[in-house]
Amino acid sequence: MADTMQKFVFEDATVRGELVDVSETWKQVQARRDYPQPVKTVLGEMLAATALLSANLKFNGAIIMQIYGDGPLRLLVVECDSDLNMRATAKLADNAVVSDDATLPELVNVKGQGRFVITLDPKDKLPGQQAYQGIVPLDGDTVATVIENYMLRSEQLDTKLWLAADSEVSRGLLLQKLPHEGGIVIDTENDLATWDRAVMLASTLRPEEMMSTDVKTLMRRLFWEETIRVFDPQHPHFLCTCTREKVGTMLQMLGQEEVNSALEELGKLAVDCDFCGQHYEFDPVDCAHLFTTEAPVETLIAASPIKH
Repeated sequence: MADTMQKFVFEDATVRGELVDVSETWKQVQARRDYPQPVKTVLGEMLAATALLSANLKFNGAIIMQIYGDGPLRLLVVECDSDLNMRATAKLADNAVVSDDATLPELVNVKGQGRFVITLDPKDKLPGQQAYQGIVPLDGDTVATVIENYMLRSEQLDTKLWLAADSEVSRGLLLQKLPHEGGIVIDTENDLATWDRAVMLASTLRPEEMMSTDVKTLMRRLFWEETIRVFDPQHPHFLCTCTREKVGTMLQMLGQEEVNSALEELGKLAVDCDFCGQHYEFDPVDCAHLFTTEAPVETLIAASPIKH
């Protein structure tokens, strides 16, 4: 079945919600990498959360969510664009040992160096325009709590998330209290009552129920007594945007001296995309061409180290 994003708003109150099932996309991500179960849990939860937050995009571009730190899990990256194309990857430290019950802090925040990053990257940038990036300390024991704290402090938006993931399923629920027109936050008594009631209802949802129940049924179970307006569903899916040109741009960013040094040692450069596993090779002629033509720096691509 196709993945589903279901948006809805509570009538006569500044409260919106979303339910998402990205299980098929999640299976595509896992088909390319084998992660320990605790890593699957947090990356699967991040996948659902990034899809939910993509609704905040007001431009043609992408939201990139990252968690990195100093534990056995060094990096988590999830990207979702305005067309709901998604990809995700995780990187573990060399010889990493991950216990079966490892928590998020134990995975990435062992010495308190964990960071949470959200990048908003417009596709068609205006001259001089840069991607917006917010970087904060990792504040929370779960993916949901980290994002809730970020949204409240950085975006001044009350946001609640319920996330669940295992090897087969990735689902999530978001509730958000929105400002009135003009960006002014004026909570009426009805707004507050609706928000409190919606959060109370959603808090009855347990991870096991979320993972075993489809989006349509969850909507009916949770909010059947509420007056809500439901929008047409959307359908996230896996798509990696890596290209040979982007890998070439990455090599240009390393600089000609470092690339030539690697060529002397290796004979040719090989790069694998961490998101989809696509293999790219550059021989000395290819690399020389990179530094004799002008090419703009393109968007981030997570790639494995250069190797034979």
